[in-house]
Amino acid sequence: MVCGNGGSAADAQHLVAEFVSRLVEDRPALRAIALTTDSSILTAIGNDYGYENVFERQVEALGISGDVLLTISTSGNSKNCIRALQLARKMGIHTVSYLGNGGGSMRELSDINVIIPSNITMNIQESHLALEHIFCLLVECFYFDKTASND
Repeated sequence: MVCGNGGSAADAQHLVAEFVSRLVEDRPALRAIALTTDSSILTAIGNDYGYENVFERQVEALGISGDVLLTISTSGNSKNCIRALQLARKMGIHTVSYLGNGGGSMRELSDINVIIPSNITMNIQESHLALEHIFCLLVECFYFDKTASND
């Protein structure tokens, strides 16, 4: 499960597309979902429970112990990501966060943090995108026992 807001929401969708389709290697699809894409779910939860709950509620519905939740936030203080991380921890879901601005309050909630040492949003986003590709490439290499190639 992957989530974020604004440009980070676009990154979430992009990364999930790489997992489900492929980045480099022809390989079986990986189970992945961007929690940013279903407008009916997002607006129903936002209306009924508040926008700060839009990712948490989906983690509750879709996540199982042993899954991974990747949150992406340039500020590290996205309330909806914070709530999703808190619930994921309670559910036994592994958490990874790509952050900027020193990590913000999300820093303390993730099992693994990748913090870009910048407070300039566009630089953080550019770095996150490169790291998302590297992450997907590593998953392809290790999960499917492939070597990294770009032929």
